[in-house]
Amino acid sequence: MRAKQILMDTDSVLHAYRRWAPVYDTTFGKVAAAGRKHAVEMINRREGRVLEVGVGTGLSLPAYRNHLKVTGIDLSPEMLSKARDKVERLGLDFVEELHEMDATNLEFPDDSFDTVVAMYVMTVVPDPEKVMAELERVCAPGGEVILVNHFSQEDGFRGWFERRMAPLADQLGWHPVFPVETVLVRDDLRMTESHSLRPCGLFTMLRFTKEPGYGLGRTTRAMPMKRRSGRRSAQAAVARLAMQGRKMTDIRYWRSLRRRLSSQGAD
Repeated sequence: MRAKQILMDTDSVLHAYRRWAPVYDTTFGKVAAAGRKHAVEMINRREGRVLEVGVGTGLSLPAYRNHLKVTGIDLSPEMLSKARDKVERLGLDFVEELHEMDATNLEFPDDSFDTVVAMYVMTVVPDPEKVMAELERVCAPGGEVILVNHFSQEDGFRGWFERRMAPLADQLGWHPVFPVETVLVRDDLRMTESHSLRPCGLFTMLRFTKEPGYGLGRTTRAMPMKRRSGRRSAQAAVARLAMQGRKMTDIRYWRSLRRRLSSQGAD
């Protein structure tokens, strides 16, 4: 039986991370270092503007290459204060902005960033589906959304332990019970990679490409072939053409594609 997920509100999150801020770098920051490093290495192969949602104390910021333009947001003012100190102390000129902001209501226009990354965020926020909608919205067509997160198991000792920990979510500041299906909710995000990370596969990196219309195309492709006849077959063909048409006429898609190809050529 799947354990009931214990919801946290914004006040609980802020309270938890007010307590974590002074010791975050030397505690959880160490445990999560491998996943953070792996994600930033992926991002460094790309070009353009990067949004890091849940930048925290800025542990990842020194690892970005300076050809990128990085913006960070976090809900916790205590965490952001430490991130700003790092930027100033290390002279990280490629970090354009650090904002106190709610991930469920990102104050950026649509299609603003070439890469959007959220590391160790989704198990913290009160409304992960709304956050996924915002990550999709601010990512440019052809861009990438990258998640690094803990996803729970139902079976084995780990599943049992996570269910026992679930009632402590408010105190921990994150959800021990958090199935991966919680983030697989956006029609325009096509998952291109799922990669287990150290330590012991406790965290997973998911990579998505934003493809407007992908969900519509996926729905039509998922229909059993034997049921596609006559009008249904025509509808599926029209849906595929509409999806491709939207992509081909979106100048932002071509700009993002050009940047990605240039980045791959440089590598």
